[in-house]
Amino acid sequence: MKKFLSLALVLMLILTLTACADAAKKEKIKFDKKQLKKLELVESPAHGLPMIVLREKYSDVPIFGQAVATPEQMVNFINKRNKSPKLNCTVKQLVHLYYLEADREGIRPDIAMCQAIKETGTWAYGGDVIPEQNNFCGLGTTGGGVKGAFFDTPQLGVRAHIQHLLAYTSKRPPKIEIVDPRYELIQKFRPQIFGKLTKWTELNGVWAVPGNHYGEDILNLWMQAQMPDASDASMEAADLKVLLEDDKAAAYVYRGLVNMERENFYSAIDDFEIALDSEPELKEALFDLALAQEKINKPDDAIKTYNKLLSIDENFVDAWHNRGCLKLAKDDFKGAISDFEASLAIETINADAYNNIAVAYFKQKKYEDAWKNIQKAADQSTSNPVVKENYEKFAACVKVKK
Repeated sequence: MKKFLSLALVLMLILTLTACADAAKKEKIKFDKKQLKKLELVESPAHGLPMIVLREKYSDVPIFGQAVATPEQMVNFINKRNKSPKLNCTVKQLVHLYYLEADREGIRPDIAMCQAIKETGTWAYGGDVIPEQNNFCGLGTTGGGVKGAFFDTPQLGVRAHIQHLLAYTSKRPPKIEIVDPRYELIQKFRPQIFGKLTKWTELNGVWAVPGNHYGEDILNLWMQAQMPDASDASMEAADLKVLLEDDKAAAYVYRGLVNMERENFYSAIDDFEIALDSEPELKEALFDLALAQEKINKPDDAIKTYNKLLSIDENFVDAWHNRGCLKLAKDDFKGAISDFEASLAIETINADAYNNIAVAYFKQKKYEDAWKNIQKAADQSTSNPVVKENYEKFAACVKVKK
């Protein structure tokens, strides 16, 4: 009995000390609420670009093969996502290097570039890797400040990326001297995957951890890279697709995308709705329709469209994020936070989602919760301009007691 009482007392003492320590931690931060009331935090924008229709299942898209997106499309896609990428060569030169190195090994260069876009944030970086490394796919990075491999030139960085993909995809050695520092490690220590992963979605949880939707994210970018532009040539091609009706829903989505590029949003909506009349659960048409509805300032219509899309695919991360943005704009703070948290459950690296959760709490004057989330956003990205601005403004109103 005495032994039991002693253990109980020790346990109570530990719990008391833990509670005191937690209280002490909370007391260290003091908010200047008078100054905070004068602040306005900036909301991060919606995510995702309009999507074309891909009939091939993501799970079937192979790593080996020919490019579908042209080099010109890839250059335009990169420039559209980041007007000032941190590169040691021009965008055009980098695209040429990917098509050169990937074609040599038989790997699809356009999708490999989309993997690099995902890994580097379209060469904005902001994580452990720095531009001087010419490391475009996170080779050797393990988090916690580990920068990974360095390459002397962009071409060697691209070559290493392609060779690393080859290590996962084929037991055939590279056709040129190995520069990937981890190629032989995979060959020697990971025989269960060496040369056995032939589809992009098979990289899920292997190239990136947890990476549950890693391959799908890459293929989403690839889809976006194939987008038509606003030119008359694109419109003529779209009209021909509609006329031929080989795939009615896909044809109308394509023409809707051209109309989106030309800022004919009402015509785009008409096209997307015709596509949905033909194929009511076509996810690409639903996502594009929601984006078009946002463009004409119809948030309630867009929310309804996102609702339907998420009922079809609950892992559509950009739909969660964008619906959260719309709810935040309507001051539905609880609904917005719930949507952003749902997006983070799918894609854990999302500084914009943490930023918008912070904004939602801030507008409710829940400053402690807002501060925690803006810190998480800042930890994930040092280059995101919205996050940086919000963090600096907020931090100026936070005092830490010594």
